[in-house]
Amino acid sequence: MIPAGSSPPPDQEPLLEDPAGSRYSRQKPRDRWNGAYLIFFLLGIGSLLPWNFFITAKHYWRYKLQNCSDEPGPEGQVTSDLRDYFESYISIASTVPSVLCLIGNFLLVNKVAASVRILSSLFVMLAVFLVITVLVKVDTSSWTTSFFALTVGCVAVVSSASTVFSSSIFGLSSCFPMRNLQALISGQAMGGTISAVASVIDLAAAADVTDSALAYFLTADIFIVVCIMVYLLLPRLEYSRYYLNSQKESPSLATVPPDSSVEDKAQPGGTRSTGIPPLRPILQKTALLGFCLFYVFFISIIIFPSLSSNIESVSKSSGSPWSTKYFTPLTCFLLYNFADWCGRQVTAWIQLPGPKSKLLPALVLLRTIFLPLFILSNYQPRAHIRTVVFKQDFYPVLFTALLGLSNGYLGTLVMVYGPKIVPKELAEAAGVVMNFYLVLGLALGSACAVFVVHLV
Repeated sequence: MIPAGSSPPPDQEPLLEDPAGSRYSRQKPRDRWNGAYLIFFLLGIGSLLPWNFFITAKHYWRYKLQNCSDEPGPEGQVTSDLRDYFESYISIASTVPSVLCLIGNFLLVNKVAASVRILSSLFVMLAVFLVITVLVKVDTSSWTTSFFALTVGCVAVVSSASTVFSSSIFGLSSCFPMRNLQALISGQAMGGTISAVASVIDLAAAADVTDSALAYFLTADIFIVVCIMVYLLLPRLEYSRYYLNSQKESPSLATVPPDSSVEDKAQPGGTRSTGIPPLRPILQKTALLGFCLFYVFFISIIIFPSLSSNIESVSKSSGSPWSTKYFTPLTCFLLYNFADWCGRQVTAWIQLPGPKSKLLPALVLLRTIFLPLFILSNYQPRAHIRTVVFKQDFYPVLFTALLGLSNGYLGTLVMVYGPKIVPKELAEAAGVVMNFYLVLGLALGSACAVFVVHLV
């Protein structure tokens, strides 16, 4: 990988030379009005929008899961536990099923068309979010635990569909020039920023929590519909048809023996197979990058949102709106997602260190230091570790910004490198494998997050 601005430009050519060579030497169409770029950006927003809308609506979930009867006893204790550790529970519910869905998606890469996987997952997400939207105005005070179980079930379903959608669209974008892949990844971060901004606006504009949540989830419903519309528009663009047709015509390695050399077996004139893509050559080429991607999101999900969203302002007792109402939405959700988006945008101009550099895994491992930094901030409630070292609001703000920037930059670098270091005909399957590393990191990290928050 070479820095942006060198020759050839990294946003125009893949890292690996096209084995088909001159086959696609005809004039490449331009992306008129940046149409494909904008579509991938919007689809990137939609791919993580469900997850972001679930975790950002913290005030709404706390309201719904509060002990409305205020009766002491075991039931009240259970309800309090559901409310205080809700982020940890939905992290597990959203990431563990996603691992299974990614495995299934890999097996279906060559058997089920990407358009079928993408559209079906979008419609499932829309259906589940409509259910969540309807439940906003339903009085659940008499069945709080059942509402919690239903919500967790909805999280599991919508996250599974979101995983199939994001891995499929990521694999599809790997067939396009790198700028489209960067647009998709940048859009994923912007989805978090949009959900955080929508949460703050709804929180400020609506006096009632349910009115705020209704407008909030309706925003998500509308955006999922927009994603369906723009995806249907994508193949109608001449620019998109060029790369989609090139992918269909490229030789397939789906039937290559797993112990064979990938490059040697790609013969001109091959046809696309419907078998399972060879896993071993993909794993061999992406092993180090896969670990880096796994560990980036492993650390991030332990901290955000389970730890970071429970860090309170040290001046909360003053009763000011900043310290009581807006501190968490602004300093946790909005700041993290905006910093994450900025980190991803930087990769459009700088791609350092390279995919084979030893500095890349070193920087990834260095992020472990964020764990003690957040634990020693003003996390509440604290049961075991009583010491608060960072007693000013400035510290969690700084830590959150650095966490988001490093997550966005390092995570995007690895995600972009993965599909580009394998032959073109394995790019979509490699994209699914890279998503598997990502979701595996989220799954194990969310499980560890439950342990960490109870440890604190």
